[in-house]
Amino acid sequence: MSTEYQKALGRKIAQHRRRRGLSQPELARQIDRSVAWVSQVERGVRKVDRMSVLETVAQALDVPLAELAAEAPVVAAATDEPPEATGLRLVLSGAHALRAMLSGQFTPDAAALRDKVDTAWELTHAGRYTELTDLLRDLVPQLETAARAVPQEERTEFFELLSAAYQACSAALTKLAEPEAAWIAADRSMAAAERADAPLLVAAGAFRLAFVFLGAKHFDQAEETARTAADALRPLADEGQPEAMSLWGGLTLQRAVTASRTNDGEAAYAFLDQARQVAERLGEGRNDYNTEFGPANVRLHEIAVAVELSDAGRALRAAEQVDAAGLSAERQGRMLIDVARAHAQRRDVDSAVATLLHGEEITPEQIRAHPLVRQLVSDLLTMQSPPSEELRELAQRVAA
Repeated sequence: MSTEYQKALGRKIAQHRRRRGLSQPELARQIDRSVAWVSQVERGVRKVDRMSVLETVAQALDVPLAELAAEAPVVAAATDEPPEATGLRLVLSGAHALRAMLSGQFTPDAAALRDKVDTAWELTHAGRYTELTDLLRDLVPQLETAARAVPQEERTEFFELLSAAYQACSAALTKLAEPEAAWIAADRSMAAAERADAPLLVAAGAFRLAFVFLGAKHFDQAEETARTAADALRPLADEGQPEAMSLWGGLTLQRAVTASRTNDGEAAYAFLDQARQVAERLGEGRNDYNTEFGPANVRLHEIAVAVELSDAGRALRAAEQVDAAGLSAERQGRMLIDVARAHAQRRDVDSAVATLLHGEEITPEQIRAHPLVRQLVSDLLTMQSPPSEELRELAQRVAA
């Protein structure tokens, strides 16, 4: 567990302890630990490196384990890897660039390849990762070859398409909790965008890379990537260029989530307000570079931020006001995971289960493969005794 994890976990424990009106000595007595141990954990100078200890702390603070587990990698469940993740990692493992360099010239069909890249993003947004894997297994080698087979002056378009394909791969791997592979895909995307001399596409790659760092809980790297990319885009966004505004807004939403993960509520809500102002200037939901940035997505991030900060009331109020119909199935499903977490914070098991079932109808692969869902369902099983039939069946599907 890195120092960043320790500090984030310590702040969250301290926050819940104060919420319950407990002093450090009182909490220490409840969990059979010393006052010094509690103090050191809350200051982030001592690790909590056993699941049993984290469970004891969560019970004493009367919070779902998932609330503390979100900040501690020690709780990762031992589950079989989703086959889609294996397939996407194999896509990245092939020596496609070498084969492309040695294969000689040919004339690729740019329009057909562009259609396939568009389809890849449709599958990513829909959370249909099995189909995406099948598509990318052929598409990536084709694009790697095309970008090197044509004359130098014609390569820009194919490197742009290659960058977009790698971004779709990175986005899917991040959702499947494969940060190392997602990092490789994001890096390749940015390299291809640079070869295409496409700065906004490089910024879109940075947007994906920040997601990777968030998923891996490298919060300092997520903030640095999002901040530097947003700062570079700021002049274009201020001029009113829509694509730059969308990318800047998406990066600012990532900074909000990053701040919430480190329990910095003031910064998180400030970034949300900045993103909301830009979304209002745009006036409509857009999907520039597959960011889905707009007023509805800002509201979705408000739910996510509020849940991370254990403000279930604000999260549920925001959920009542959002119209996510125009967003992708993946975004809707991710929102419902956060809404279910908010219900769990209030120990409303039935509402949490109903919300997850709704999400499963929209994007089954995402709900069944997401680590947050697995941990949340495990918590719900401990809250409801005996668990309902719907909860038991859901637990089987997500391997909780």
